[in-house]
Amino acid sequence: MAKGIAPLKKILATKKRIAIVTHWSPDGDAIGSSLGLANFLLKLGHTVNVIVPNEYPPFLHWMHGHKKIIDAQKNKKKATLALKKAELVFCLDFNELKRINFLGVLIDQLTVPKVLIDHHPNPSDFAAYMLHKVEASSTAELIYEFIVSMGGAKLVDKNIANCLYTGIMTDTGSFRFPMTSVKTHRIIAHLMEAGAENSLNHNRIYDDNSENRLRLLGYTLSEKLNVLTEFNTAFFTLSDAEHDRFKYQKGDTEGLVNYALSIRGIVFAAFFAERDGNVKCSFRSKGNFDVNLFARAGFNGGGHKNAAGGMLELSLQDVVKKFKSLLPMYAKQLK
Repeated sequence: MAKGIAPLKKILATKKRIAIVTHWSPDGDAIGSSLGLANFLLKLGHTVNVIVPNEYPPFLHWMHGHKKIIDAQKNKKKATLALKKAELVFCLDFNELKRINFLGVLIDQLTVPKVLIDHHPNPSDFAAYMLHKVEASSTAELIYEFIVSMGGAKLVDKNIANCLYTGIMTDTGSFRFPMTSVKTHRIIAHLMEAGAENSLNHNRIYDDNSENRLRLLGYTLSEKLNVLTEFNTAFFTLSDAEHDRFKYQKGDTEGLVNYALSIRGIVFAAFFAERDGNVKCSFRSKGNFDVNLFARAGFNGGGHKNAAGGMLELSLQDVVKKFKSLLPMYAKQLK
C-alpha cells in the first residue's frame, strides 16, 4: 500500500541519485512534467536522469534539459545503468509498469523506493509513495503541487515554469477539456508569474509544422475520414505506406483524432495508425461515453474517460473490422 508524498521531504533533504521515467510515446505532459521535476530536483542538489521508453516529437525538443534525456530504445545500456544506480525512482504520467515495456520489468526488480505521480485511473500497486488524483488536469499540475508541498514554490523559475506550463497546456487541449479547473488556472497564473512564456510556448507546440505534416493532415482529412452516423462515431486510418508517403516524423499525427470529434453530432472518435507491424489506437469522446473502458475492454489500452489509447498486433484492416463490430454493443451509450 503506497504512502502519501509527505515522507519524501525528509528523504530529499539529502542528496540522492534519482531516475525519472515516463510512458511510451511521451507527449507534452510526459516530457513537461518529467523535465519540470528534474529541473527542480537539480536545484536541490540531486543527481537526476530522465529516461523515456522511446522517442518523443520534435516540437518538444526545446524544453530545458531535453538534450540530456535518455531514450531507452536507442540506448538501452545507458538507461539500464541509470536505473540500477538510482536511489529513488519517480514514475510519471502512467499507472502500470507494463506501459513502459522493458523499463517496467527493470523497475519492478529494483529494491529502491518508487514514487508514482499520475492522474490516470486505476493505478497498480507498485510504488512506495504516491501522488495520484484522477481529477487533476495533468501530471504537470501534480508536479507543481508536489514542488509546493516540498517547500519549493520559490524555486520555480522560468525553465521549470515553461516545462510545467507546456504539460498542462497540452493535456488540457489548451485549457478547454473538462478537467481544466479553477485550480488549474491558478497554477497557470503562478507559472506565468514565475516566467512561463504562454504565447511562445503555444507557438512552439502548435505553430511549428513541417510542410509534410500539413500535407499529411490535409490528405487524412480529405481522404481518410469515415463517419458512422448511426453510432455518432467518426474515425481515421493511416497505413504504414501512407505514413511513409508523407515522410512521417514522430508527432505528425498528434491531435488528429480531435478533428473527427469536432464534427457536429459526433460523440466518439478514433484514429488507427499502422506502424511497424502494430496498430496504435487513439480514442476520444464527448460527454459520458467512457473510452478508457472501451480501450481496456478490446484494445489492450486505457487512459481517461474522454481520452484513451491502445495497441494491437493485428493488421489495420482487422483492427478496423474489430472496432466496427464492437460499436453495436455500445449503441445506447453513443446516442
